[in-house]
Amino acid sequence: MTLKRNALALAAALATLVATPAVAQDAVSLRLNWYLGGLHVPYYYGKDQGYFKAEGIDLTINEGRGSANTVQVVAAGSDTFGMADSSSVISLAAKGAEIKSVMSLLNSTGFSVVSLASTGIRTPKDLEGKSLAVSPGDPLGQLFRALAAHNKLDMSKISFVQVDPAAKVVAVLEKKADALLGGADDQFFLIKYRGQEPHALRYADHGANIVGMTILAKQDTIKAKPDMVRRFVKASVRSWEESKKNPGAAVDAAMKVKSDLNRQSTLDQLMVDIELLDSPNSKGRVGWGAEQDWAQTIALLKQYRELETPHNWTAFHTNEFLPR
Repeated sequence: MTLKRNALALAAALATLVATPAVAQDAVSLRLNWYLGGLHVPYYYGKDQGYFKAEGIDLTINEGRGSANTVQVVAAGSDTFGMADSSSVISLAAKGAEIKSVMSLLNSTGFSVVSLASTGIRTPKDLEGKSLAVSPGDPLGQLFRALAAHNKLDMSKISFVQVDPAAKVVAVLEKKADALLGGADDQFFLIKYRGQEPHALRYADHGANIVGMTILAKQDTIKAKPDMVRRFVKASVRSWEESKKNPGAAVDAAMKVKSDLNRQSTLDQLMVDIELLDSPNSKGRVGWGAEQDWAQTIALLKQYRELETPHNWTAFHTNEFLPR
């Protein structure tokens, strides 16, 4: 009798398994801000480790061609999510793009004055009497004025050498400029891997911080699929947290996709981006944006980048999808 009952129970269990369909995976695409680099590694690691699949997300990662382009692609509905800097999100949303940040990813900007260490630039005051390589229309140049104002620099004592973006590093290496306006996770390492010792004077450390990278979505997606957005954000947070614990393994996962990456350079970039996750106001929660950081970002964009908007920070970013 016991054997018969066990057989019936097993049959019932098997019938339940057959009758229950597999959990459907939401097809989701993420458009990066640029080609695969250290900043993007956690998403490849999360996909490789199954963190997105565990949340019902079938993730496709597409490389990008700049933050402004990424915002436009997401606003058009071509990709579900995008990675773009806060200034692009705010500026284009203020002009009518139906998008919003759902993760405040890098709460400190990587914008920096990058020089050869031998130049001796260690404080903002050291910039007086120096020449800086900058590109026309570059937001780095516009926001440098905020750093200069905060530190009471005499701008008449600083000269600017106009070059194409790709020529900034060359200008510094060939000593046609004393420093360049660039990224602590970008041009800094381009100089380092040319065999020179670089130094980065970060805007964020000297009174000119703005929110860096964000993860954005279309407003229609947020309204129609809030649970999917929440699951994507949860998997993103886990991917970053695990990458912080295992940065080398995270880079190896990215190299499965793009084997010609310089492993050490990519790892170095990732470590800087991990530092930039936090600001003094947001410390402790991956993806959480502080009102102070977003409000300051908007104020600086209004003053130095001609932003026009009557809205406050909640029009551009929300923390509602972060894990509680």
